[in-house]
Amino acid sequence: MKRLLLTSLLTISLASGLSGCGYNTLQAQDETVKASWSEVLNQYQRRADLIPNLVQVVQGYAGHEKDVLLGVTEARAKVGGIQMTPELAKDPEALKKFQEAQEGMTSALSRLMVISENYPALKANENFRDLSSQLEGTENRISVARNRYIQDVKVYNVTVRSFPNNLTAKMFGMEIKPNFTVENEKAISTVPKVDFGKK
Repeated sequence: MKRLLLTSLLTISLASGLSGCGYNTLQAQDETVKASWSEVLNQYQRRADLIPNLVQVVQGYAGHEKDVLLGVTEARAKVGGIQMTPELAKDPEALKKFQEAQEGMTSALSRLMVISENYPALKANENFRDLSSQLEGTENRISVARNRYIQDVKVYNVTVRSFPNNLTAKMFGMEIKPNFTVENEKAISTVPKVDFGKK
C-alpha cells in the first residue's frame, strides 16, 4: 500500500514538474505545427486536383503547345511521386525535395497561363475562366497555409530551444523542425508572370 502511494505521489510530482518545464506547451505547439502542415498539404492537393481539368481545357484550344502541356503534366507527376505525409515535414531533405517539386509545378503553371494570352477563344472559355479563378484562389490559400506553417514552426522551435523547455524537449526527443526556405534568393525578386486575362 505504501509503495502504491509512493508511486502515485512520484507520478504526480513528475507530471507537475514536466508541465512546469514546458511539456504541455511543447505538445500543444507540436499539434499546431502538425495541423498547419496538414493544411499546406491539403491546399497543394487541391491544386494538383485542378491541373488535369485545366490541361484538358487548354489542350482543346492550344493542342500544339505540347511542350508546355507536357511540362505541366511532368511537374504534376513529380509532385504526385512524393508521398505527402506528416513525416515529410520532419525530414529536412524530404521537405526540400517536396518544396522543389512544388516550385516546379508553380513554374509550369505560370507558363501554361502565359500561353492563354495567345488564344483569345481560350481566355473566353467559361471552363478556363472558372478553372483559372479556382487556381488563383488555391495559390492564395497555399500562400496563407505556408505562412501559418512557417509561423507555427517558428513558435515551436523557439520553445524547443528555450530554457528550461529545452531540457524537457531533449528528454522526450523533441527537436527543432525544418521549415520552408528559399534556395534561390533571386527567385524572390523575380516573380513569374501569371496572367489570368483579367482587365
